[in-house]
Amino acid sequence: MTKVIMVQGTMSNSGKSFLVAGLCRMLKRKGFKVSPFKSQNMALNSYITEDGMEMGRAQVMQAEAAGIKPSVEMNPILLKPYFKYRKSGNSKRQGSCKYGSL
Repeated sequence: MTKVIMVQGTMSNSGKSFLVAGLCRMLKRKGFKVSPFKSQNMALNSYITEDGMEMGRAQVMQAEAAGIKPSVEMNPILLKPYFKYRKSGNSKRQGSCKYGSL
C-alpha cells in the first residue's frame, strides 16, 4: 500500500513548499521512492518542462530534491494571475484575476 504524507498550512508563504522539499530529500536518502504533488498552484513564474509544458517552480525544486525529473503530473493545474491597472476614485490600483489551467 502506498503511504502518503500531506503538508497543510493556513496561509501562503509559510514555508510549506520548502518543508516538502526537505522531506522529499530526507525520504529519498532513506531509500523511499518519493514524488511531490500539488493539485493546483497559482504562480506568475513557471518552469517549462522538457516536453514544453508549464509547472510551478516549487514543485520542480521538490522533484529535484526527490531525485526525479519534473513532470506536470506533479502539478497538473497552474493558475496564472494577471492584474489590470486602472484608475479608481481613490487612485489605488485594482487587480482582478483570470484563471486558466495549462
